[in-house]
Amino acid sequence: MSHFRRARSEEQRAERRAAILGVAATMLADRPVADLSLNELARQVGLAKSNVLRYFDSREAILLELLDAQSGEWLATLEAARPSRGGLPTRCRRLAELITASLAERPVLCDLISAQTAVLERNVSVDVAIRHKRSSLANIKRLTEVVRSAVPELAEPAAVKFAAATLLTAGALWTHQRPSEAMLAAYCADPELAALRIDFHSALGELLTVILTGLLDPTCQN
Repeated sequence: MSHFRRARSEEQRAERRAAILGVAATMLADRPVADLSLNELARQVGLAKSNVLRYFDSREAILLELLDAQSGEWLATLEAARPSRGGLPTRCRRLAELITASLAERPVLCDLISAQTAVLERNVSVDVAIRHKRSSLANIKRLTEVVRSAVPELAEPAAVKFAAATLLTAGALWTHQRPSEAMLAAYCADPELAALRIDFHSALGELLTVILTGLLDPTCQN
């Protein structure tokens, strides 16, 4: 354990916070959110747990900030690759495929999204909650703009609904994507049960296409 030296300037504090977030992201690459403890994170960072808590209120506050940061990186990818050519059905399908593929490539982000409401938002201060929810609203707005750029036929209120549904659906499906060892054994023992195992990529793509098409004004589809 290295000797702790308190960051004196805002720049130093920002660097220390970034280092903690970076280590958390690295750790989540090989373990689920539920298995990341503050004690182990502090050990990996090289600080005492009490010193990590000088920069973040809790483990959950760290993971919420990591969620916000990774969401921003994901949205930047979508903004750079949004589909804009082809007929309406083609653009809807391509948008759903783009969102699905980009999320499937980001397992840490998907795991954080799946744990957001039930776990990460449960042990934070009001200030952290406000900051996180403001970031969430900004991210929904960015996703809405991507959706409307690809499918301008979709009214803005409907695009907002689709953006929110995208995150909710992805979080729910990701939970099913990672069954327990007992469930995996059950699928192997009884082939009929394998039909209950959900493939994240195909299921999300199909559902997003259905949701997007369903939110369109029927007159736009004729």
